[in-house]
This record gives sequence, C-alpha cells and structure tokens, in this order.
Amino acid sequence: MRRLAIYDMDKTITRRATWTPFLIHAAKARAPWRLALLPLAGLASLAYLAKAIDRAQLKEVTHRLMIGRAIPPAELAVVAEAFADDMAATNLFADARARVEADRAAGWEPVLATASHGYYAQAIAARLDILTVIATAARRDANGNVLATLEGENCYGPAKLRLIEAWMAREGLSRGDVQVRFYSDHVSDAPVLEWADEPFAVNAHGPLRRLAALKGWPVLDWEG
Repeated sequence: MRRLAIYDMDKTITRRATWTPFLIHAAKARAPWRLALLPLAGLASLAYLAKAIDRAQLKEVTHRLMIGRAIPPAELAVVAEAFADDMAATNLFADARARVEADRAAGWEPVLATASHGYYAQAIAARLDILTVIATAARRDANGNVLATLEGENCYGPAKLRLIEAWMAREGLSRGDVQVRFYSDHVSDAPVLEWADEPFAVNAHGPLRRLAALKGWPVLDWEG
C-alpha cells in the first residue's frame, strides 16, 4: 500500500502566509513601479473580506496588479526560485523540515497540497525534496506565458480534496490503495482532514483546535 504524507503549506510548513510576500518579491524583481499598486491590492483584499469577490478572484486581481497579465515561464521561474531560497532561509518551521524527513524515513511519500500557486509552491517544495505538488494552477496563453487567471479550481477548502483525488486518479490510485496522513493549520482543510486516515492539526488556529478537540485529532505545535 502506498503511504502519502500530505502537507498544507502556508502556516503549516511556513511560519507566515506566502502569497503577498511573493507578489512583493515579484514586483521588486521585475517591475518595482508596481509596488505603487499595493494599495489597490489591499482594496481587493477588503473586497474579499466583504465577500464581494472570492479567493480565486482575489488571486487573479492581485496577480494582475503586482506581476502583470502575462509573464514568460522562464522569467517567472527565476523569480520563484529566488523567492523559494528566501522562504527556505527565513520562513520554514524547523519542526516541519524534521517531520517531512521523519515521515520519509518511515516510508511515507511527502506531498504538498496548497492553495498557493504552483509556480512558486513547487520551488518551495523542492527545498524540502518534495516532488509531488498539488496546487492552484495558472492559465497559459498560446505562447506558454503564465497568465493572471486560474486554470481550474483554487486549491482551497473542498476543492483541495477534489484536486488531491484528481491527482490520485492520474496516478491510477484509488482511496483503498493509499494510507494518508494530512497536516494542516486551518479549518478550511476539514474536508481533507476528515478524509485522511491520520489527520494532524498543526499550529492550528482557534476553529481548527476546537474541531480537533471534538474529533480527537492530534494537535502539533511546531517551533523554530
């Protein structure tokens, strides 16, 4: 039986969320004048909080503002690799690194499943030697340029479980073929936590801590 150790990324493996820092990093690297558009990105965030737009739309708007409508993939890869180096140096929990290695040594296959865009999540995962990344995807134009719009679902909430199951289907795996551990900090990942054989609430915020107490899920607090 194949054993999967699936990790959320933001605030599970990383101490802090990564999307806004990536946008700022990308703007500084490619077009510093775009930093003047940060207040507009902030207004988009307020629109999300007011439920005027959803998370997918927020990603698209802020990507367009801070990165642009289209970017060549090679150029984006350079930006993502530099950002991943910074995240590996400053924003990863030491305990997360240790847990990934311990799971791997015990025969579990590490997988990253994150709402973050795959174009930089893959670079961060590579710093942990995680080869499989299930993430939000960006559309490409006819020339292969990465666009601000999403390809498929934002990998968040119930959609994360659907995307994990879609990846398993591509791998030729049924649910009975795998044993799953899943690590997350946020109650939005409840569908995957419920689905997993071994759910772990990691660095959990209040709603997830309460749910974990109700369900009897282990709670882990990672440091360093």
